[in-house]
Amino acid sequence: MKTIIFLLPVLVSIACNQPAKNYSTGKAGFNEQTEKAAIMKTIENETDCFYKRDYEGWKDNFVQRDYAFQAWSNHDGTFDAKVGWKEVDEKIGIFLKGHPVEPGTSSHPWVERRNMVVKFFSESLAYLVWDQYNSDKDSKTFLLSKDQRIMEKINGKWKIANVSSYWDYKNVIPADSIHNL
Repeated sequence: MKTIIFLLPVLVSIACNQPAKNYSTGKAGFNEQTEKAAIMKTIENETDCFYKRDYEGWKDNFVQRDYAFQAWSNHDGTFDAKVGWKEVDEKIGIFLKGHPVEPGTSSHPWVERRNMVVKFFSESLAYLVWDQYNSDKDSKTFLLSKDQRIMEKINGKWKIANVSSYWDYKNVIPADSIHNL
């Protein structure tokens, strides 16, 4: 388990330093732009459901198999990682239910993604990495996170197999400067 946690940043670093190349099958019907748009719809939906504490909506975006993985950093400098759908579902389910928000609101209503790198390994497997700016509940400040996803297309729908999200909790960014970054 520790090997996976420590190798992931190395793999992300290697992938980020490679030119952004997308997989192309050469087969009729595979359109990278269309597939990327579908992937982004899943990612945006998962984020929106998570921040609105919509447990049922959140879990619909995931590969629910024993290789599902989710890792993130905590405010205190530690990290948390779960392997397998049962662990991911249990941990996030407890979090979402234990940290509700008012109906119709979001804990982070303004999210910006920048510097997106997408790599298709096949018609049904893609890797993404980006910078994500997450607002506070009042959209007055932001925190930067480095995010990574491994996406798998199952029964015609893109699902998240792996989430890694590492937040910089020390460097708060005022909302009025977010567009200058």
